Amino acid sequence: MVMLAPEKQLEKLVYERPHSLEEVYTHYCPGCTHGVAHRLIAEVIDELGIQERSILVAPVGCAVFAYNYFAFDSVEAAHGRAPAMATGLKRVNPDNIVFTYQGDGDLASIGIAEAIHAASRGEQLTVIFINNAIYGMTGGQMAPTSLLGQVTTSSPNGRDQRTTGQPMRIAEMMAALPGVVYSVRRSLHDARHVIQAKQAIKTAFEAQIQGLGFSIVELLSSCPTNWGMTPTDAAHWVRDEMIPVYPLGDYKVDEALQNKRARN
Repeated sequence: MVMLAPEKQLEKLVYERPHSLEEVYTHYCPGCTHGVAHRLIAEVIDELGIQERSILVAPVGCAVFAYNYFAFDSVEAAHGRAPAMATGLKRVNPDNIVFTYQGDGDLASIGIAEAIHAASRGEQLTVIFINNAIYGMTGGQMAPTSLLGQVTTSSPNGRDQRTTGQPMRIAEMMAALPGVVYSVRRSLHDARHVIQAKQAIKTAFEAQIQGLGFSIVELLSSCPTNWGMTPTDAAHWVRDEMIPVYPLGDYKVDEALQNKRARN
């Protein structure tokens, strides 16, 4: 067997596990895109060189064990209280990069007050908001983000606007608050949108690094188990049903961030 010199070898490295991501087995259901979101966050943290000073705040929800997947400091918060805990951590450790990772039941329901007030104050935080339109961990109940007509374990006849109102649009709501410098919505249902989601996550972290204010990235995510679908059908449901209700786009981008994107 003839060995080629390194400079003549035809193979090159095209994939590497992010250093900020632990090598562990996932506990998420097949087709769930929490794992995709985790990888994007880890890649961004590696690329920005902030692994040693990042702190994750993970509250209750399907991602309650998120700290098992990241190779940097993490803390657990009570249900919905991640922004409050993150505020304290950032204020006493201003040089650290502090971010929360929250689902729709956590952020949009029990934790909506903490999220709104942290955003209004302009806390130097980054929020990754996973919107899968349902309570995942607790049995598939209706969430504030569930679609009209969506069948869940607590809305067996479908969500009824007369009794529960319209789905809550977090990215738009946050964009209206003065302390928010970056509020966008992306999706994880296919490769092209995953790439766009990664860039949004990176921009959100850059906003914190620059000390501009509160940033949030809402990610439309799939929950095949509680939706009662195959992973493929769940991805299509995000595309066909969720995106028309939750349009993708930038709802608020600080001028400093716009200028940086223009230079890049």
